[in-house]
Amino acid sequence: MNDKQLRWFTVALIAFNMVWGMGNVVNNYAQQGISVVTSWLLILAIYFIPYALIVGQLGSAFKDSKGGVSSWVENTTSNKRLAYYAAWTYWVVHIPYLAQKPQAILIAAGWAVQGNGNIVNTMTVQMVAVISLVIFLAFLYLSTKGLSTLKVIGGLAGTAMFVMSLLFILMAVTAPFITTDMEFATTGMNQVKTYIPTFDFSYFTTVSMLVFAVGGAEKISPYVNSTRNPAKEFPKGMIFLAAMVGVCAVLGSVAMGMLFASDNIPKDLMANGAYSAFQILGNYYGIGNSLMIIYALTNMVGQISALAFSIDAPLKILLADADPEFVPSWLRKRSNKGTLVNGYLLTGILVSIIILLPIFGIKDMNELVKWLTNLNSVVMPMRYLWVFLAYMMLNKAYKKFTSEYKFVKNPKVGFIFGAWCFAFTAFACILGMVPKVEYAADPKAWWFQLISNVVTPIILIMLGMILPAIARRDKNKNVKETLIKT
Repeated sequence: MNDKQLRWFTVALIAFNMVWGMGNVVNNYAQQGISVVTSWLLILAIYFIPYALIVGQLGSAFKDSKGGVSSWVENTTSNKRLAYYAAWTYWVVHIPYLAQKPQAILIAAGWAVQGNGNIVNTMTVQMVAVISLVIFLAFLYLSTKGLSTLKVIGGLAGTAMFVMSLLFILMAVTAPFITTDMEFATTGMNQVKTYIPTFDFSYFTTVSMLVFAVGGAEKISPYVNSTRNPAKEFPKGMIFLAAMVGVCAVLGSVAMGMLFASDNIPKDLMANGAYSAFQILGNYYGIGNSLMIIYALTNMVGQISALAFSIDAPLKILLADADPEFVPSWLRKRSNKGTLVNGYLLTGILVSIIILLPIFGIKDMNELVKWLTNLNSVVMPMRYLWVFLAYMMLNKAYKKFTSEYKFVKNPKVGFIFGAWCFAFTAFACILGMVPKVEYAADPKAWWFQLISNVVTPIILIMLGMILPAIARRDKNKNVKETLIKT
């Protein structure tokens, strides 16, 4: 069979399923309101399109590399230490992500069983933290036993969630034509000024959420050289991807504006918004809670699978072929069945700390969901920085590498694009650290969120810097023991 059978539209659809989800719409609407429509258009034009095309060139240049971003960094810099840091970053940014999954499972289960968001509005942070910890530790243990069946089911649930996200947009946009007495929650939706953001400091602190939403394009790289004509078909597919993301982001945000007032966004929108939206639409269409329950069950299974997969997969990427020069032997230790015992243990300790941390500074679950979502938007994009560094170095050493697809032919222009995306990502991450809670409303929570948003990524990265020193000490110790024996 010819391995170059993929067409541009197939690649675009694969990438769309990887990148997009309803949470992207809900979370960003919760932060910016209806003006997020303009923000989506801007972020797609100045960031997402060049990001996706940059990944395309890297994937094409290093089509035989199995290590993804870390391999790109090693090939372009010839520096194993930087490659290790890239691999470490890819793994460690999943720690806050894993800490958030038990909450998402809990919220989805509450909507599926109770038909409302009371879990979010009634449970204490302490209770949520304890239950989330129990859920996480249970799946951490199960992951060591292998969860291949759950991952397959989760893949199907992920596709179903993707379909539900598109169904939400379709039903919301067509609702006014079916329900003639429907009133839009947001006023002035027929006026252009309603969609223009105020570009102040507060606005720029929300950009990290947009970057977080459109990130992850590096997952597309394996498909670049599988297209019939990478130089022509891949960029066409990425432009089509950007168009699909743009349409879904804009129409999804408009749909949210129809259902939730932009100038009076519910406090629990980030936690309960997606479920409430399906509940409201179900009532408009006369089918009650059916849509909401389907979405809640689908999301719950999807979140369970994401939790299991994200414990397992990033850890294997980091430790499967780890360089003994940088990763200590105790972290690479395997059981008789091949399980990375201490890798799971380290994951468990770090995630448990993040899960329990809010007990000391957050009062209610709504703020807890907002804080963890924002923390993820600060930490997760840190891995994209390595993509852009690799692309800059690729353009500096362009004579050494060949690729069927090139984003731009001029290496100097290519370097500028890489530097721009690197700087924009760093800018978004740094400003995203500023708490979204008002200082006057809760000074303690404001300081807690600021300190945790700044300290968490620093500690996670520093931990990765400590490991090579431990590995070096172990190596020297082994050498001495060998010399003594001989």
